[in-house]
Amino acid sequence: MCLVCGLKNDLGLKGVFYELDNKELLAVFNPLIQHQSYPGRLHGGIASTILDETIGRAIMIDNEKEIWGVTVELSVRFKKPIPLIQELRVVARIISENRRFFIGEGKLLLEDGSVAAQGGGRYLKQPLKQIAEFDPIEQEWRVVPKPEDPEFVDI
Repeated sequence: MCLVCGLKNDLGLKGVFYELDNKELLAVFNPLIQHQSYPGRLHGGIASTILDETIGRAIMIDNEKEIWGVTVELSVRFKKPIPLIQELRVVARIISENRRFFIGEGKLLLEDGSVAAQGGGRYLKQPLKQIAEFDPIEQEWRVVPKPEDPEFVDI
């Protein structure tokens, strides 16, 4: 039921994540009309949410898969209106880390590749079992391959 990645959340973003060869994480999603603020525009809180989620997950690329990011600070700068009902992408990367924390940044890209919003944040590294009571089988947290998954992703 995750707002960002939950496949059974009818009002969620149903984001799909891809680890890129350059150690960045790509999120692909299609915002719904229910995600709007002004007519035809993605709500800034939803844009911040997908940036936060993608940056927070990027730590999993080079670390144990059991380590997740818990947001400590997040800032977002909006550069262009973000439309609804079309494929959007977020690209995020880790820019520094130590034993307990990491700093990451991300960009929300429009269909033409231009940057609509950018964000950065500081995150606490934690195993999922310390973040919440969690049963990965019951919660259905797993990789779900799809026939349409690309062999190559162009950003």
